[in-house]
Order: sequence, then structure tokens, then C-alpha cells
Amino acid sequence: MVSGGTYGTEEIVHGAGYGRAILILLITPLLWSLPTAFMIGELSSALPFEGGYYAWVRRAMGNFWGFQEAWLSLVASIFDMAIYPTLFVAYLTRMFPWFQEGNRGWWVALAVVIACALLNIAGVKVVSLTSLWLFLALSAPFVAIVVLAPFKVSALVNAVTKPTTSTVDILGGLLICMWNYMGWDNASTIATEVERPQRTYPRAMLVAVCIVAVSYILPFAAMWMTGLKATAWETGSWADIAGLLGGPLLRIGVVLGGMMSAFGMFNALVMSYSRLPLAMAQDGMLPSIFGRLQKKSRAPWVAIIALAIGWAMCLGLGFARLVTLDILLYGFSLVLEFMALAVLRFREPDLARPFRVPGGVFGAIAIGIPPALLLGFSVVRSEHESVLGMSSFAFGMILIAAGFVVYFVNHALKPAGWAATEEKPQPAA
Repeated sequence: MVSGGTYGTEEIVHGAGYGRAILILLITPLLWSLPTAFMIGELSSALPFEGGYYAWVRRAMGNFWGFQEAWLSLVASIFDMAIYPTLFVAYLTRMFPWFQEGNRGWWVALAVVIACALLNIAGVKVVSLTSLWLFLALSAPFVAIVVLAPFKVSALVNAVTKPTTSTVDILGGLLICMWNYMGWDNASTIATEVERPQRTYPRAMLVAVCIVAVSYILPFAAMWMTGLKATAWETGSWADIAGLLGGPLLRIGVVLGGMMSAFGMFNALVMSYSRLPLAMAQDGMLPSIFGRLQKKSRAPWVAIIALAIGWAMCLGLGFARLVTLDILLYGFSLVLEFMALAVLRFREPDLARPFRVPGGVFGAIAIGIPPALLLGFSVVRSEHESVLGMSSFAFGMILIAAGFVVYFVNHALKPAGWAATEEKPQPAA
């Protein structure tokens, strides 16, 4: 489940222009997605534990760094999850501008958060975005764009579009591209279930990256042929641009697809993120209340409510700022995961690993370098965004430092840890 899909990619072109946007979309998955997928493929196949990345870092580097991994992942998830209701509103307002007035859009976004939290607590099964028919339905408007664009070469050079308010530059476009290529950890969980994972898994990841990259690149390349200015793009503008190209029906299709994509992604990730505080409560690193499960659905309802409050608090930050903070914090947690990969190669060389990152110990270390270098761009970009009167970088550093404080306060209150849950029941998938 790759973050966002084609919906939410618009500002990559606004920030970088068509040519550089396509180049960024080609290079980023090779430096960002594949190393992450391979790292998680090895760790998830060797240590298939509840809590995932938190459990890996804790085993490799101890309780302190395990707690920091969990803290960074949870804080990053708060900004990440706020992106989807923001996208939902961005596409909704393209059809119904009335929701742009006052705080109406914020209330709609809050309704999305509440609805998905309740659906997950109740255990209601919503059709997954991974289903083939829904993937085809969401992709259909962009197939139409690719088919129609060659018949309108240079036809939109002087097209009048809605004035944009985007301030995204090329660095911002790169971060949005990185966000759209997140989510490969979901595929890595099947590494133990495939035949000959050493050979099959890398090939499958390469094919998957190619498919996703093509789904991003082709619609942009098609619109490039029409001559539409790069400055016409901003979050949600696929709807207006589809209307210029294919009329009101195509515009409506993109709006509905964007809303379905945002809602479906948010709903699917609610349970995924709620597993982390659940696992920490089961290990005694958080109060046991976070391990409480709803009796019928077995959903971690306390964790879901606590996280939903955090998601709601970030709804007004805006798409670009949310992406910057998400990548900054997620990037630091990712660095800890790559460190855990290398440390475990030294500390537990005999650990059974159905899938291994190629290249031995050198490969396990080197594979983390490209994502770490890309993280540097998020640091630079965050210095030009502001939150609460300070740069996003300063705000992010405060949140990272808070993880150290929370750990030591937690340790001071409960030196032996909170009472661990005796049983570790599996919540509903």
C-alpha cells in the first residue's frame, strides 16, 4: 500500500516543473523505496513480532532506542494520518467550493477521522485499497487522461485555471514524492511466505516499483504534451485539469476517486498505527490501558482514540507542512531501523533470516546510506516551513527531544516498567 497513489502528487510538478518532476519520480524509488523494502523484508522475516519496527530496534539496541523508535513512529504517524483527511477535503472542495468557507473543511476532515476510528473500533470491514477492482476504479480517470491527452497536444497552453496558492519549491516537490513512495513495508511482511525469497522478493519489489512509478509518471507526461503550465498544479488540481481535458464527467471521476483514495488509505492505516502502542503496553513500556481491546472486535480501542485525538489536532497544518514534518520524523525512525539491521548482523549473525539484504554485512550497512542522504533534504526544507512561530526543523527537534524526556520520566515513575499484559491477543486485522 503505497502512500497516496496518483492522487496527491500534483505539487511535485508545481515545485519542480514537468521534466524534473518525472526525473524525481524515476530516481526516488530506487534510492528511497527499494532500500527500505529490502531492510524491512529482512527484519520482518527474521523477527515477525507484534509492533514490528519497534520490536526490531529494541532487540538490536535495547529498551531506550526501542522506545525512541516507537516515539518517532507514533509522532510521525500523527502528521502522516492528518494528510489523508486534508486530501479528502482538497478534492471535495473542487466539486463543492462551499466547504472552503470558514472552518467547514476542517469539520469535514474531523468527521473523516471520527468515522474511521469508529469503524475500526467496531471492527467494520471496509473494502481494502489492495483489492484489484478498487485499484482499477481509482486508476480509471488517469487512464482516461493518458488516452485523451495525445488528442490535445498544446491545446492547453493558454488554458485559464484556478489561481493556485501553493508555495512548494523543488525540495518540497521531492518530499511529496518521497511521501508518495512510502508504504513498501506492507509488502515486506510476506517475505517469509514466498518461494525462494532471496530471488523472488527483490524481483517482486522491482516490478512493483516500476508499476507504481509508471502510474505516477504517465499522467504527468500526458499533461506535459497539452502545454498546461506547471504553475497550474496544486493539491487537488487533478480534478480541474481533468475537467479541462475530458469534461465534467472526468472531473467528477477524479474528485470521487481522490476522496475514496484518501478515506480508504486513512481507514486502512488506523489499525496499523494502533498496533504500536498496543505492543508497547503488552511489553510494559506503556500503561496497560493502551492494551485494552474491544470485547467483540478485539480492536485496541484506547490506542485508537488516543491517536485519533492527535490526528485531529494536526488537521489545520496544511498538506505541504504535514508532509515535511512527516518525512523529517519518519526519516529519523527509518535511520534507527537501518541501524538495527546492521547491528543485528553483528550481534546475531546466526539468526534465521529467510530473506537477507544482498551483499553481506557491507550490503546491510550500505543500503541505509541513500535514504539517510535523502533525509538531509527534509532537514533543509523544514528550515523554511514554520509551525507555532518556529521553523518546522526546530519544532521537529523539540518533538524528538521530547522522546528522551518521556522515556526518562516513564522510567522514573516505573523503573521496572508498567505491568506487562500477560496475554498478547491479536487485534482484528
